[in-house]
Amino acid sequence: MRLTILGGGGFRVPLVYRAVLDDPARTVSEVTLYDTDARRAGVIAAVLERLAQGRTDPVPVRVADGLDEALRGAGFVFCAIRVGGTAGRVRDERIPLDEGVLGQETVGAGGVLYGLRTIPVALEIAERVAALAPDAWVINFTNPAGMVTEAMAQVLGERVIGICDSPAGLVRHVARAAGAGSADLSDGPAAGGTGPGGRPAPGTVTYDYVGLNHLGWLRSFTLDGRDLLPGLLADDRALASFEAGRLFGADWLRALGAIPNEYLHYYYFRRETLRAVQEARQTRGAFLDRQQGAFFTEAAAAPDQALELWERTRREREETYMADAREAGGGWQREECDLEGGGYDRVALALMHAIAQDRRGRLILNVRNGATVPQLAPDAIIETVCEVSAHGPRPLPCAPLREDQLGLMLQVKAVERATVEAATFKDRHAALRALALHPLVDSPAVAARILERAATA
Repeated sequence: MRLTILGGGGFRVPLVYRAVLDDPARTVSEVTLYDTDARRAGVIAAVLERLAQGRTDPVPVRVADGLDEALRGAGFVFCAIRVGGTAGRVRDERIPLDEGVLGQETVGAGGVLYGLRTIPVALEIAERVAALAPDAWVINFTNPAGMVTEAMAQVLGERVIGICDSPAGLVRHVARAAGAGSADLSDGPAAGGTGPGGRPAPGTVTYDYVGLNHLGWLRSFTLDGRDLLPGLLADDRALASFEAGRLFGADWLRALGAIPNEYLHYYYFRRETLRAVQEARQTRGAFLDRQQGAFFTEAAAAPDQALELWERTRREREETYMADAREAGGGWQREECDLEGGGYDRVALALMHAIAQDRRGRLILNVRNGATVPQLAPDAIIETVCEVSAHGPRPLPCAPLREDQLGLMLQVKAVERATVEAATFKDRHAALRALALHPLVDSPAVAARILERAATA
């Protein structure tokens, strides 16, 4: 089955290709790259060529000249575009910061601005997929992933699935901290298998995770039917052994009775993270704009060194991930196990396995709500545990949300849907509503100024 990667010149594409190369099932027969920046696509193709060196019968790669050419014949379409490039991200972060509110590419005003710019392009892509590859499955990693997936689903329905590496990484960290690190957390039977008589098979892991993209909670983690989360929350040492535990602190995690997605730090500790971002020498977007610009320039000039340059740049990128939140949480360096990069590449490969080979498994995905969270519309995109098969993902029932969880979900979902409306219909009032109603924006007047500045930037 052919995999087309839109945003094929993206910096993290080699992670996806490496997962494809390592796949013994050979789920992907060919990879097609397409990017509006031919220079970047050429550099990434050079990195992939070197990753394939020494492999027996590596998966072939080609670079398409146009979107339609890239889509025809695709079985899977991986959407990882960045409309406006890293320079656009710099503006998305800087404009809100100048108004005294958080600027981040998926959270707060920065996320709304990024969505307004990205959704029209994502809708155009969805229309071309529907016309040229109607049987393809679209795997969306384009940020803000929840609202972009929701917009594309207006065209593609259930054939677009959003993915994120944060929930899967959180589950792995909790498993290790809770003493279940050897349990199989992949898309295999340990994600919910049964033994004789319908009893859980030994080593069976289940977990309850629900929310929106970059706004969710791990609320239970069971091994062989026993919930390990209460014991973990009571253990200071265990909580301090992984990033989310250090980020949020034992006292607050016990008060929540759950382990939040790392991006909820921007909501729970908004004052501290805002101050850390304001005091930083540069925003995350500015850092990546400079770093990636240097990489692509150097690699284009020396394609034989492209892989070495990419590995060095990737390592630095991972070391500095969420540095502002870590600084606000007391400051620490990331551990070696957190620096391997990716995560979403493994989620994408597991998803393709399940669909292409009808290998039933459970994954945390961004899908239509249905009746999972009754207070949300059935077509609203949520992030939750799904059972996946050849028919696609099916969200599993979850325990009722607590009022604080539901309240935050409802407010941010209103922001996401207003952003989709504004981008789809060019509706300024919907855009103003999206910005002003966000929990991290404290004034409609501030929201109006941000919108005005973004329109003229």
